[in-house]
Amino acid sequence: MQQPLERRHGGDRIAETLAAHGVRRLFTLCGGHISPILTAAKARGIRIVDVRDEASALFAADAEGRLTGIPGIAAVTAGPGLTNAITAMQNARLAQSPAILLCGGVPTALRGRGALQDIDQRAVIAPHAKRVIQVRRVADLQPALEAAFATATAGVPGPVFLEAPVDLLYDEATIRTWYAEASGKGRSLAERAQRWYLHRHVERLFAGAQRASAPRPALPPPMPSRASIAAARSALQRAERPIAVIGSQALAVPANAQKIADAIAALGIPVYLSGMARGLMGPDHPLQMRHRRREALREADCVLLAGVPCDFRLGYGGDIRRNSTLVAANRSRADAKLNRRPTIAAIGDAGAFLLELAAGSSRSDAARAEWIAGVRARDLEREREIAAREQQRGEYVNPIALLRAIDRCADESAIFVADGGDFVATASYVLHPRAPLSWLDPGVFGTLGVGAGFSLAAALARPQSEVWAIFGDGACGYALAEFDSFVRHRIGVIAVVGNDAGWSQIAREQVKMLGDDVGTVLARTAYHEVAAGFGALGILVRSESEIDPALARARESARNGVPVLINVWLDRSDFREGSISM
Repeated sequence: MQQPLERRHGGDRIAETLAAHGVRRLFTLCGGHISPILTAAKARGIRIVDVRDEASALFAADAEGRLTGIPGIAAVTAGPGLTNAITAMQNARLAQSPAILLCGGVPTALRGRGALQDIDQRAVIAPHAKRVIQVRRVADLQPALEAAFATATAGVPGPVFLEAPVDLLYDEATIRTWYAEASGKGRSLAERAQRWYLHRHVERLFAGAQRASAPRPALPPPMPSRASIAAARSALQRAERPIAVIGSQALAVPANAQKIADAIAALGIPVYLSGMARGLMGPDHPLQMRHRRREALREADCVLLAGVPCDFRLGYGGDIRRNSTLVAANRSRADAKLNRRPTIAAIGDAGAFLLELAAGSSRSDAARAEWIAGVRARDLEREREIAAREQQRGEYVNPIALLRAIDRCADESAIFVADGGDFVATASYVLHPRAPLSWLDPGVFGTLGVGAGFSLAAALARPQSEVWAIFGDGACGYALAEFDSFVRHRIGVIAVVGNDAGWSQIAREQVKMLGDDVGTVLARTAYHEVAAGFGALGILVRSESEIDPALARARESARNGVPVLINVWLDRSDFREGSISM
């Protein structure tokens, strides 16, 4: 619905730009500074998904950007609305997720004068954003938002912060009335000077506001050089024991996911998938390996990293043999060279690199059959070890038995959202993502609390998919209030809480090294009752015989738009002994 020209306001300008970029959802927690954005977006058919914590709104925008390639949009009010979202902003930055955080601000004439929620928002958010944009004129709202979209997706994707003060968001007549009333009617020299200043200030706010702003065309993804692709292709053809590790950044263009999967298969080399790349090859592709990656990397004579830096996950580069050929495809030159200088650096989109690499490669499966079989045999051996651990019985539920039951039960459309420490890390060994873009975890920041926002975005972006939120009991504490959001928006998430009454990932090493469990002990809290209090279905499971009926009941409830929390009492486990990361 188009506002009459004289009543069109800054919120309309923002909403029109969002709609032009294909935005279908806006995640928010309401506030007086951003109300015109919310009402205008709703009027243009953009769904407003309001949550209970600003961090959840931005976590949802993070996941939306990963799943669709269109920057996810969150809107928060000024001051504490912004500070509550900082952890989520940093998570999106480190995960290289395209997102835009729209934030209100105090009236431009009152900055620094003690207005409600007035802080230096640039100083607060700048270390956590790819770019900070502060708008100071109505005419600049649309160009600034166009720039935010371009920046969020260009090069290395990331989150952009855009501040729109409240006096740029309401219509001109209202703002002129506000400032006229603020200036008073006194006749003293000081009062007349104030009126003159505020009048000039409003004139500057609305100067040029009638000019239309042309949309910016989307930039193509950055392409690696032909020379780097040719060098990588030659290195792979020479290699006898090549291996690939594919990370989230390879899927920066989600629409190419299946083509990238086909390209990896065409390369004919063993591949390990991480982050958003989990599920890229389906649940059981013969070239996909899931276990003992470090051993394979130390044996490989050629290692291809696509969208993966040599950070702690690869032993800071130490997991790769020094005399192997290292090929690093990455949008970030710094990430490509992090901790280990590659033999060949292909700077550009890692997904496009894989497509070009496969297009001119000749497969040599027979020559590498022994190598592939050896890596596969080791992988299957680890699977058998995990299956054997499923048979261990205790007082309550074996975590591996629970996760294998979920893996059998979840349908082919399932999206798994991971939020937690020990239980969720165990899930990464056991659960088999079904398809590309069907696994969401926080990324390198290791943030707890992503689960509710990620689940909201996944359910809305993929309405035909089952969404399984796998929570540790520690992480679940961050998400409980959002069951109210799930219920209000009829989001049929299936949340499974692995409840072992502790922060087990920390406790295991802390007790062993320091002899004290201080700060790591939780209770067998009735999380299912809390969820039920918000209107969700809560289920308690304390024995393995209860698992399958509980999962079946949960799936039926979720299909009807009723969210579920299954609170599973777990036995303590040493499955991940010695796995703490630094």
